[in-house]
Amino acid sequence: MIEPQAPAPPGSAQPGDGPGGGPVRLPVRQGTGRFLVLAGVFVCAACGLVYELELVALATYLMGDSVTQASVVLSVMVFAMGIGSLAAKRLCRHAAAGFGAVEAVLALVGGCSAMALYAVFAWTGGWGGPWASGPRVLLVAFSLATGLLIGAEVPLLMELIQRIRRQDAGGAVADLFAADYVGALVGGLAFPFLLLPFLGQLTGALITGAVNAVVGGALVLGLFRQDLTRRARLLLVAANACVLAVLASAAVLVDDFERAARHALYGSDVRVALRTDVQEVVLTGGRDGRPLGLYLDGRLRVSGRDELRYHEALVHPAMTGPHARVLVLGGGDGLAAREVLRHPGVHRVDVVELDADMVRLARRDPALSALNAHALDDPRVRVTTADAFDWLRGAPPAAYDVVVSDLPHPGITASTKLYSQEFYGLARRVLGPGGRLVVHGGPVASRPHDFWTVEATLRAAGLRTAPYRTRGRFVDVAAGPGRAPADTAPAPRDWGFVLAARTDPGLRLDPSGPRPRTLTEASLAADARAAARTRVPGLPPSTLVHPRYAG
Repeated sequence: MIEPQAPAPPGSAQPGDGPGGGPVRLPVRQGTGRFLVLAGVFVCAACGLVYELELVALATYLMGDSVTQASVVLSVMVFAMGIGSLAAKRLCRHAAAGFGAVEAVLALVGGCSAMALYAVFAWTGGWGGPWASGPRVLLVAFSLATGLLIGAEVPLLMELIQRIRRQDAGGAVADLFAADYVGALVGGLAFPFLLLPFLGQLTGALITGAVNAVVGGALVLGLFRQDLTRRARLLLVAANACVLAVLASAAVLVDDFERAARHALYGSDVRVALRTDVQEVVLTGGRDGRPLGLYLDGRLRVSGRDELRYHEALVHPAMTGPHARVLVLGGGDGLAAREVLRHPGVHRVDVVELDADMVRLARRDPALSALNAHALDDPRVRVTTADAFDWLRGAPPAAYDVVVSDLPHPGITASTKLYSQEFYGLARRVLGPGGRLVVHGGPVASRPHDFWTVEATLRAAGLRTAPYRTRGRFVDVAAGPGRAPADTAPAPRDWGFVLAARTDPGLRLDPSGPRPRTLTEASLAADARAAARTRVPGLPPSTLVHPRYAG
């Protein structure tokens, strides 16, 4: 049993008091000093959470599968925070100098982490061999280093607060954690609503690092100057000046860096690069005889050399039968709508696309609008900016003869709900009598588990299916969930599709419709047989609460 400790007599020395046994000498009153320390805790906590979110966002953007990347970053970082707190116990005797050093290093590491991760991915991510996992190794390394430094802050700040005015441990912890958690809230809200949309990932991280360095250095040099030797003060000033110089230089060069990194990723023919509210959109080529390439979040979504094979196989089998009313889910590039409009008898095409800027680009960019034959400007086409899942929930029943699901790969976390049993149940509800649904299911040869999970999920939603695939001529046409430079990625050589209906869907071409340029009845039947040979039996359906697709 631990005996209660008697309170110390007034004026007696206590552990953690300043030199000579008295409280540390401050340039301000004790109450003001405590407020400034807690304000520093608030700012440092906000910066720390921004670093975490920056790593999660950039890792998701570069490497795909947000669940995996978020789990890796957060679990490694929380583990490292515990180790950092234990390691900082040795610094508590020199809490002011230790805290100043920790903040300077944290500002440099956190501020430069996004740029360093992007650089490694852009210039070495496609080297192969031992370099293939370089970006992931660096992600873990930055998560570990950032967590260690954030964890070291807590015991040092606790010591600094107690040196100003000794209080019971419970009260000190409550004050410290209250400031820390409120700061984390502000940092967590500032990242998506302020830093990311207005500054971008790289500049936002650099400015956060600068704020971190200024606040940490000012807190130590302003309040606890007497705790530092002259040499320690000079070293701390020099260290923070160097950190700020590095961060400022990087901020000045960030635009040139982004352009160079894009050229390393996409080649020198980048024509349009914009960050929308939904994704990064990059257009390459499309002029002087060079084929157009459309990249969404780094994944090659459309290649002008090969897109016709994909879109003809996606649309034409589904248009056999009634097709006056057509719904296209996704397809903001206008290419699926182009194929739909080739069929006589189409009265209305509704396109539901999440990214309004993508639609605007498809209408205004000369190369992309020429490729889609200005389909989105056709008076029969109506474009709605909405999430496909939410839009289907409010759509009237039996409203469409054909539903075309032209969505990204199901292994991409943001798309997984759009390949769920619940989603296909909603799509089934909007099909009219004799209606058909066609779904892009990703590559068959390289990811058969995902493709046949899509097929099993459609059947679980009460639909009968006819799976098929079409071969791509170019191996750089990637539609998988991962992101890698296009000229080195192990890209799939085919695309898989599933035609579904309430009754057995006939997999054939409409004899009264237009003649596809890359698709025939014979090739369609052969592609259906080729897809059937890859069948993975016994797969359960994917649902909202239990997604089954691999990242």
